[in-house]
Amino acid sequence: MTFFLETLLGGLLAGTMYSLVAIGFVLIYKASGVFNFAQGAMLLFAALTFVTLHEQGLPVVLALVLTLAIMVVVALIIERAVLRPLVARSQITLFMATLGLSFIIEGLAQGLMGAEVRALDLGIPDVPVFLGEVMISQFDLVAAATAAVLVTVLALLFNKTRIGISLRAVADDTRAALSIGIDLNRIWQIVWAVAGCVGLVAGLLWGARQGVQFSLSLVVLKALPVLIIGGFTSIGGAIVGGLIVGATENLAEVYLGPLIGGGITPWFAYFLALAFLYVRPAGLFGERAIERV
Repeated sequence: MTFFLETLLGGLLAGTMYSLVAIGFVLIYKASGVFNFAQGAMLLFAALTFVTLHEQGLPVVLALVLTLAIMVVVALIIERAVLRPLVARSQITLFMATLGLSFIIEGLAQGLMGAEVRALDLGIPDVPVFLGEVMISQFDLVAAATAAVLVTVLALLFNKTRIGISLRAVADDTRAALSIGIDLNRIWQIVWAVAGCVGLVAGLLWGARQGVQFSLSLVVLKALPVLIIGGFTSIGGAIVGGLIVGATENLAEVYLGPLIGGGITPWFAYFLALAFLYVRPAGLFGERAIERV
């Protein structure tokens, strides 16, 4: 039982790392209906920027503040230069724009700051912590706490402020929101800026876990099953989806892996997402599309 609990808790805590990536997708999709494939590239750009500034001798806090400011500026430039001119186009056009944007951001980031693997030390030791007889990772605990704080802040922002009310209005009915004077471009700017900040948090944690390198942008692929399971329009769903993916793939690797030769972790989340598409296409917390004919 102790081993089972360790496996389960380890998976749940690791799942919060997936959730941090998925939240960035949810924010933009909820406000604009755009699936931002460039979120992974923004995550890589944030981590590379922070490491580069820190290597130049800047203190951690100053490097973090400057990186945050840079990510906000980058997000605003993307919204103004790429998405606003395409606002009336189809969703597939916008998706292809973000796909191309992801390669541009990756190329610029590595061209300006180098493509070699960089170590990122946040001062969070990855050492075991014992809860009774159950051993878990201190780094995973900090990541889970960070995700909890981030979700709380976002919940307060989008549920208790005028900006949040405007965002929900845009998400529910864009034309109705425009008719009552809500500035759609301003809402997009805010959401993209917040998504850039979320990308910074996720980039720092993932960069500290596996190093800052090109493959960091591929974390976006593991966020896809999280979004399918939790729903594309729910921040809470992103958290729950990440927990489900992290826990089930950990348990599957330990208990099913020996039966079929191992190697379950890379693909089990997609198998789970496919099963959800059969029984609940909108995800656990997603909004079902209702069409009148």
